[in-house]
Amino acid sequence: MSDNTEPNIATADALTLLLHNQHALGAAIEEITKWLSENGVGSVAANAMAAMETLDANAQAITDAIMRLRQS
Repeated sequence: MSDNTEPNIATADALTLLLHNQHALGAAIEEITKWLSENGVGSVAANAMAAMETLDANAQAITDAIMRLRQS
């Protein structure tokens, strides 16, 4: 085991909090997207969906980084 355990744990903890924030933002964007779609603003809703896809892709990368840090 490396001697970087404490910094790795602190980094993983910080990334976990950021990931939780990212999930909260995604949920908020999803609600806004639903409202936009229901109120006839489809083009804006489509842009919001694209933003959600980016959040999802980045969330997976952050999750992978967290797991690597916690395993080291």
